[in-house]
Amino acid sequence: MIRFGVIGTNWITEKFIKSAKEIDDFSLVAVYSRTEERANEFAEEFQIPYRYTDLESMAKSDHVDAVYIASPNSFHAEQAILCMNHGKHVLCEKPMASTSQEIRKMVEAAKQNRVLLMEALKTTLLPNFQAISEHMAKIGRIRRYVANYCQYSSRYDAYLNGKVLNAFNPKFSNGALMDLGIYCIYPLVVLFGKPSQIKANSVLLETGVDGEGSIVMNYGDMEAVVMYSKITNSTMPSEIQGENGNIIIDQISQPGRVDIRYRNGITENITLPQKKETMYYEVKEFIELIKKGQLEPTINTHQNSLIAAEIMEEARQQSGIVFPADRK
Repeated sequence: MIRFGVIGTNWITEKFIKSAKEIDDFSLVAVYSRTEERANEFAEEFQIPYRYTDLESMAKSDHVDAVYIASPNSFHAEQAILCMNHGKHVLCEKPMASTSQEIRKMVEAAKQNRVLLMEALKTTLLPNFQAISEHMAKIGRIRRYVANYCQYSSRYDAYLNGKVLNAFNPKFSNGALMDLGIYCIYPLVVLFGKPSQIKANSVLLETGVDGEGSIVMNYGDMEAVVMYSKITNSTMPSEIQGENGNIIIDQISQPGRVDIRYRNGITENITLPQKKETMYYEVKEFIELIKKGQLEPTINTHQNSLIAAEIMEEARQQSGIVFPADRK
């Protein structure tokens, strides 16, 4: 059994627990929260034996093998490094850190302590992303990647009413790019690597974070276009365009249906069944890597996480989005 502690007591942690409990080798033993009341409340709900309000105490605990981090983005690096320095494996929610510099420090800590560090970006570990990878050669030479993730945030309603929640607060390294844009960027990096040129544009809110934006990236013989928003909705699919056909992806964040539409008019459904919750696959991958003694992920690699962070960093710089973490 891999004994997990969780950092963060929000809805995403609840989804993580629900998915992870389907894995035989998963055991939830500890929770950290800033307040004793919330730690106890969460622990009672999910039957967690150990609860902490001091993170270093949980990091030092002999009861914990691995930690899942789902705190605000600005805390990821510091919390992950603390846990890794005490020998804990770390599965860290996306984006893994505020800046590429923070990710480099996290990777160094993982190597020094010989523990596994993985970004919890679910898309690239889902069955239908594997289907995309395996069938991509069928559409011939790739010329364009188009990814779209625009989802109106209920927190934007609060923002319009004068209440700035974490989602729109630069203090926590948030905004549309960090929250949703990464779902467009990370699969691109896994499939095609690092672009040679980046051009970004954003619509900034009064707090200094982006409400929506787009990035065009050049790969020499192909280009990538990504669009993301927390202040509008979109029902447009994403696609990979080749000279012989297109791969149509219903949702880039969690592909549920994938089709190839060839130039001759034939459509091929390459969708694979997904029998588990979306987060199940990332947790299963993480646990299997630990059990194999593998110290770096095979898909959500440290290098892929670093490239994705560098793309977002450049996009933020071009758009004028500055986080407190940028000044460190």
